Amino acid sequence: MSGSHCKSLYPFSGEQHQQGLSFEAGEIIKVVQALPGGWWEGEKDGARGWFPSSYVQVLEVSQIPVEDLKDPLPPHWKCYMSPQGRRYYVNTTNNGKILNVFPSACLYLSWCLSFVFPVNGFHSGGSPLHHVEHSHNSLVRKSSTEPQINCVTFPSPACMPEQQLLKPSEWSYCDYFWADKKDPQGNGCITGFEVLLQKQLKGKQMQKEMAEFIRERIKIEEEYAKNLSKLSQIPLASQEEGTLGEAWAQLKKSLADEAEVHLKFSSKLQSEVEKPFLTFRENFKKDMKRLDHHIADLRKQMVGRYAAVEKARKALADRQKELELKTQQLEIKLSNKIEEDIKKARRKSTQAGDDLMRCVDLYNQSQSKWFEEMVTTSLELERLEVERVEMIRQHLCQYTTLRHETDMFNQSTMEPVDQLLQCVDPTKDRETWVRENKTGEIRPVDIEI
Repeated sequence: MSGSHCKSLYPFSGEQHQQGLSFEAGEIIKVVQALPGGWWEGEKDGARGWFPSSYVQVLEVSQIPVEDLKDPLPPHWKCYMSPQGRRYYVNTTNNGKILNVFPSACLYLSWCLSFVFPVNGFHSGGSPLHHVEHSHNSLVRKSSTEPQINCVTFPSPACMPEQQLLKPSEWSYCDYFWADKKDPQGNGCITGFEVLLQKQLKGKQMQKEMAEFIRERIKIEEEYAKNLSKLSQIPLASQEEGTLGEAWAQLKKSLADEAEVHLKFSSKLQSEVEKPFLTFRENFKKDMKRLDHHIADLRKQMVGRYAAVEKARKALADRQKELELKTQQLEIKLSNKIEEDIKKARRKSTQAGDDLMRCVDLYNQSQSKWFEEMVTTSLELERLEVERVEMIRQHLCQYTTLRHETDMFNQSTMEPVDQLLQCVDPTKDRETWVRENKTGEIRPVDIEI
């Protein structure tokens, strides 16, 4: 987080900290260090000091004034900053269909290569580029050497070099879920895309269960506050006199104050943690169903067109066999009728060949569309998962902040939670999950006649 910039949401006088940094709302502050517990050290106009993190919002690099950026960006590139303070550079020249994302160290190299080669396996127009060999020949293979998975043709690993990943070393969803896999019961196959959807829906369910957990925590706080308030009103030892009597009365009053603090804590938990969990992507399941139907329809279209290819291939074989038979008859016995039959057979064979080429072309078009939509949609699911994890992390951090404010004398119980929340890493989680659940890295290639 250090080195990033943030924008103040509210004014802060700096009086709450011995080395506080004062600022007004709407000012840009450079973060020097961010410590667990909610206090960050920052720098503004040459002044340096501490301020509460809840008073600011971390900025994307594109929102930071130009003078604060060390290097200008090349044309068509935008820069973003992750919540962990890592900069990402995005090439936006591909009509918004696929974002080519690189960490900062790869920016210049990626920029240079984008003028010569398509990036991430896509042309700038968004059309799929399956792979290029060193000899610059396409990796199209004969149908006999291509395995088919649900009528999607894939190159045979035994007769071709390994395909390049679209997003190397990132363990991206768009690289590892092309093939199908057995369902958990081992009864049938589910597509790699369905595996990704199940991951998303499971995440939504976990989020709902977290909200239920917070709801139970709120109930405990409310009940605890109620009991404390009730206890403070019990007239036990109320006849104690003198200074001891004053101390005893203050102790009972402190219970009522503590009850009020816990009641406020439960109220903030409800509005700042539980409610965001419940309302975040309310239509998420409906959106996932729409994506599932879209990809399934594209696969179904490929199934139909693949069947048309096989039918046209068989028709061509029959016409060629018929032509061969007529030719053999002509060699045995010359006649005008047989010559006319051969001409007809040749025309039919030519027509059958044209039909096959048309069917193959239609199939390749539908497969190309499926390929592009798979990449685009899987990257969108990947973005949604990172966004979900970050949302939950932020609100759990808010939970620990509220906890600190409620019980300043028992912070030690929350410090391990703070430390673990600082270590939440969606990228690492994605790599672990992809390693365990990936279905296949080989992408489809065109049919060749």
